[in-house]
Amino acid sequence: MSILATVVALSVLILIHEFGHLFAAKSVGIAAPRFSLGLGPRVAGFHWGETEFVISAIPLGGYVKMAGMEDDEAMEVLEGGEQAPPVDPSRTFDAKPLWARAWVISAGVIMNLLFALLANIVLAFAQGEPYISETRLAPITTLGGSTAQVAQVPLGARVVSVGGRPVANYNEIQDALLAAPAGPVALGLEGRPVVTLQLPAPGGSRDSVVGALQPLSAPVLGQLNPDQPAADAGLRAGDSIVSIDRQPIRTWPEAVERVRASPGKPLAVVVERNGTRREVTLTPRAEKEQDKTVGKIGAAGLPQTAYRTLGFGEALSYGTAETGRMIKTLMVTLRDLFTGALSPRNLGGLLAIGEASGESAQQGPATFLWFLAFLSVNLAVLNLLPIPILDGGHLMFLAIEAVRGRPLSVESRIRLSHVGLIIVVGLMLWANGNDVVRLFQRYFGG
Repeated sequence: MSILATVVALSVLILIHEFGHLFAAKSVGIAAPRFSLGLGPRVAGFHWGETEFVISAIPLGGYVKMAGMEDDEAMEVLEGGEQAPPVDPSRTFDAKPLWARAWVISAGVIMNLLFALLANIVLAFAQGEPYISETRLAPITTLGGSTAQVAQVPLGARVVSVGGRPVANYNEIQDALLAAPAGPVALGLEGRPVVTLQLPAPGGSRDSVVGALQPLSAPVLGQLNPDQPAADAGLRAGDSIVSIDRQPIRTWPEAVERVRASPGKPLAVVVERNGTRREVTLTPRAEKEQDKTVGKIGAAGLPQTAYRTLGFGEALSYGTAETGRMIKTLMVTLRDLFTGALSPRNLGGLLAIGEASGESAQQGPATFLWFLAFLSVNLAVLNLLPIPILDGGHLMFLAIEAVRGRPLSVESRIRLSHVGLIIVVGLMLWANGNDVVRLFQRYFGG
């Protein structure tokens, strides 16, 4: 499942991206001798008109070779030195006006964003707006710092208002807390005294406080991933967790908290199945998360999500907003990587994509389509990084040309493209190396 889902996901999104470049090139009369899915020497392919469509040996990315592009020589190195046939000079990339070249370079990113937008709109229209109907809370009380104050909220307390504003579900509780001004905010609780939280300024600390107020959910196993500690220990979907290491477990967040705090440590877990209790021993696998090691067992709780039916206009608005949220999430991640707030060890490569693809495919077509949309946004945004050989690098060259009134020399662009190729290949090796390290740690410890 993971292999098939990965092949489908990457192939579809790369094809969408590269067909955007090809369509744009053809629309302004630029010759495109090769369309490649993958990098390196040709494995198989066919000709359609002047363009050869090929599958290449290295299954990482793809490209459209356009006549006159300064990175043609870099691609020829990967292709084994094969050179494209000569074309009419008027049909080369550099012969076209600045606007035409910018359109061609941007078209791949535009296609990926349009695909994500369309997928999110289709999902919103087909299944509606997701929300968590629960208004009872299960505060996580052991995180420390500004989150310690959530201990004031009794387990199972039902929230009826935030800052005097009525709330009808967990999403409205979250939105109200995130939008409130810094300082005191009152949580109105059904049949209980009001609890006042001191909210930090919007940002990471505020997010931590809000995240510590989880919706109440029973400690019942839902989705289990094969070949992970929970499944290996014989647990099944529907099992209710009674205790972990003799400590009673009342909610799903409590179970998650205990597991995350025990990477590589054997846990005695009592579960109840069909009225019968049994004890199993499972050892959460250790995984790195933002420079700290946490435990994971490959299990999720029962889904709490419900859906509100949307009309076409609402679905259009929601799908657009969801695409914007995806872009924002990735931009924040890139910012954290560059500032050091997020370790480069968190970068994932082909194996990480494969795991995520397989897990989303197992959860059904809707989840897989959402994952494709998110991956498409990733491909679009990463391609805009100002690294020569990526779309962002080419747009950077065009911006320099617009400012200078003349382009960089072909020799300079070729040299920079070679540097860009080294950077991109290095990032690929690093990300895939992280996958190998995580895989080794998962199965052999350390």
